[in-house]
Amino acid sequence: MSRKDWRRPALEPLADNLRRIKITVSYDGSAFHGFQRQDNGESVQESIENALKDMKLAVTVQGSGRTDSGVHALGQVCHFDIPKSSTIPAERFKLALNTKLPKTIKVLSSEEVDGSFHARFTTMAREYRYFAKEMNSSLPFDEKYVGLFKRLPDIAILNRYAAILQGTHDFTTFSSARDISPSKYRDIYESIWSKETDRFNQCVYCYKVVGNAFLYHQVRSMVGTMIEAGLLGESEEEFKERLESKLRSKALRTAPPEGLYLARICYDEAEYAWFEEE
Repeated sequence: MSRKDWRRPALEPLADNLRRIKITVSYDGSAFHGFQRQDNGESVQESIENALKDMKLAVTVQGSGRTDSGVHALGQVCHFDIPKSSTIPAERFKLALNTKLPKTIKVLSSEEVDGSFHARFTTMAREYRYFAKEMNSSLPFDEKYVGLFKRLPDIAILNRYAAILQGTHDFTTFSSARDISPSKYRDIYESIWSKETDRFNQCVYCYKVVGNAFLYHQVRSMVGTMIEAGLLGESEEEFKERLESKLRSKALRTAPPEGLYLARICYDEAEYAWFEEE
């Protein structure tokens, strides 16, 4: 899909009396009902906005994307606009916010940017990681931070499925009924499984997927379906037929949220420019 077809709104110019601050944030999703502010529970957005309010800054925090309840972030990117009359140096927001935020949220960096930057609408790629283990080899510490499965298939078959997902496709099969996107086409730049060693020296499956954007529950649905298809012994052709059916009923399972991490947000237009040329 060409970038000109991404249907992104034009950016409104930053008012002359405002400064834009960009922050990169990591958080433990098990402590929140998702990133976006809501009425039924504490959110990451609300926590950051409340911390800024304590600094006498009543602002709205814009994230690069939403994460669901239980989903974690290693590198979520946000921005907010403050009056130019505020003399707080941009780099001081990291320290100031970290003294006010709960321990489940950590600001990794803060900097001032111009109006051409928007945390959501100038994003070029989003990278997610999904970590999975078999239940019988898991530890108590894994429960909130790894997707646990009764069994996992051989990683070679998972990578054959993952290769099918790379490229531009209609991902209706892996969307949720709650997804309201006008188009279900998405560009997937990287899609690969690997075996990693966790901090407890145990083997954990890791799925890395990078794309221009994702549908609601898309990554978790792809992960769950790849794992179930592998256990069923499906051929690559059968898995491809699931994708091409564009039927949500063909998705076999949605993986649990605990294993999903928003790993990185890319704003570099050149990093995945090769995809446009293929």
